[in-house]
Amino acid sequence: MFRRSRAISESLTKTRRGFFGQIAGLLGANQVTDELWEELEELLILADVGVNTTVKLVEQLQERVAQEHIRQADGVKALLKEELLAILNEASHSPATEGKRMLTVLLIVGANGSGKTTTIGKLAHYFQNQGRKVMLAAADTFRAAAIDQLKIWGQRVDTDVIAHVPGADPGAVVYDAIRASQSRGADMLIVDTAGRLHTKYNLMQELKKVRGVAAKQVHRAPHETWLVLDATTGQNALSQARHFKETVEVTGVLLTKLDGTAKGGIVFAIASDLGLPIRFIGTGERVNDLAEFDAKVFVEGLFE
Repeated sequence: MFRRSRAISESLTKTRRGFFGQIAGLLGANQVTDELWEELEELLILADVGVNTTVKLVEQLQERVAQEHIRQADGVKALLKEELLAILNEASHSPATEGKRMLTVLLIVGANGSGKTTTIGKLAHYFQNQGRKVMLAAADTFRAAAIDQLKIWGQRVDTDVIAHVPGADPGAVVYDAIRASQSRGADMLIVDTAGRLHTKYNLMQELKKVRGVAAKQVHRAPHETWLVLDATTGQNALSQARHFKETVEVTGVLLTKLDGTAKGGIVFAIASDLGLPIRFIGTGERVNDLAEFDAKVFVEGLFE
């Protein structure tokens, strides 16, 4: 727990120096005024919290400040942390990966450039450390580089990768990967999928097909569909999440590059606008740099 908290906190170093740092400064020793609310609203929007979430958040804060007769801005800061945590907790639920079954099928989706394949490698390593026997399926057959990259990660984390030639049917890859997982005694299969732009209709149809193949081979598969998003893309990431959720029943989000120039607020926009829980966050480039998301640690980390 301590290691995870430290990893999350350290990954937010640049975020704290940005708009959330300004929010912390605003809610310091000042008094509560109309100007404070206007500035807070502006900073939250600039921090990628999103207009809808920001408006609701500020209205809730104003109501609580009035009810609790708070006059100093540091009191608003405490309430803000409570409300931000509530947003994340409301979207949270236990993932199906925690359940015991013969084979858990985990589908990973996301646009090219989001860090999807790298995240899959880190996930395989994470679940192996949890005592799971993991296999990988290279169902992103549209890019030869994606297949090669997954194979490299398979070697790095000592995990079998089931792959076909570039251009092969992704559904056939998933079928073979499920059969191989069952015959080799694996209890988790992580499936990499094509990551072309979310506006491509054919990609979404392909993802539906992959889901259908998994469902026919394993009861209730895929048990989780996690979307990998680049945290540095801000509101564009929210748009991607909306498209993928509408098409492939996304059950959780994996945020990459949060240790970069990400503003951090996108976490709350995803939870509030889409009701999707954040499952893991990327905290660096190494194989161990993937932390299970902890809402309380994350919120505290924004204001340390």
